[in-house]
Amino acid sequence: MNVKQVDYSSAIAGQDLVTSLHESGFAVLSNSPITPQRIDAFYKLWADFFDGHEKHDYTFEPSKQDGYFPFRSENAKDAAAKDLKEFYHVYPWGKLPASLEGETRSFYADLQTLGGELLNWIQTHTPGDVTQNFFEPLDSMIAGSEQSLLRVLHYPPVKGEIEPGAVRAAAHEDINLITLLVSGSQPGLEAKDKQGNWFPVTGDQGMITINTGDMLQEASGGYFPSTTHRVVNPDSGANVSRYSIPMFVHPRKEVRLSERYTAGEYLDQRLREIGLIS
Repeated sequence: MNVKQVDYSSAIAGQDLVTSLHESGFAVLSNSPITPQRIDAFYKLWADFFDGHEKHDYTFEPSKQDGYFPFRSENAKDAAAKDLKEFYHVYPWGKLPASLEGETRSFYADLQTLGGELLNWIQTHTPGDVTQNFFEPLDSMIAGSEQSLLRVLHYPPVKGEIEPGAVRAAAHEDINLITLLVSGSQPGLEAKDKQGNWFPVTGDQGMITINTGDMLQEASGGYFPSTTHRVVNPDSGANVSRYSIPMFVHPRKEVRLSERYTAGEYLDQRLREIGLIS
């Protein structure tokens, strides 16, 4: 896979980002405003939360989708086995423990701002015959949105016998416009190329992996592919907890992605498919 490393400080960063997302659906951003030290501190903060019992006081409500999702709450679309993970959904209007509130809100806001900047780069450097079909500019689609989701993921060590097909995160595509995935605490992320082969997606500490979501694929008429990816189980020598922080950048619900869907219609359809709403 031709996944480019895009230097945030480069004068051609926007062009490189568009090229990489068009060719592979993925890019890796270096020298971003989110420092490695801040990422490490954030993981440690949330590791303490997942290790405690307080997390069960924040169990999610299906109607809102914010809060704590216990181990094996979610399965990928068309996957029979539940993923081997627990996670917490952070929305700007959602609940958070007081000990996590300040830094998590700040982390969310900074990633949302970065997401808007990257969408502006994509809007600017995408060919005109593609952008002319957007119902509004990409960065405008998220203006005032309260739908963007910061998901804090914990993949515990894999213990005992597991059912066939159960992995940390089964093969799937993301729903949103773009995902900003802060580098995981351990390796495991893989993406599938056009020939059906799986490749590891790696980046140094502090880098941010960017990938196209289904909504951008829909809005761009397929110019930006929403690439299938997964998180594989660790081998015996690295069977430790893995933490990961994806920011799913979502438009407002009323934004029209295409003649077929608004963003709200598309999101509800996908949440039903992965079992998070009925």
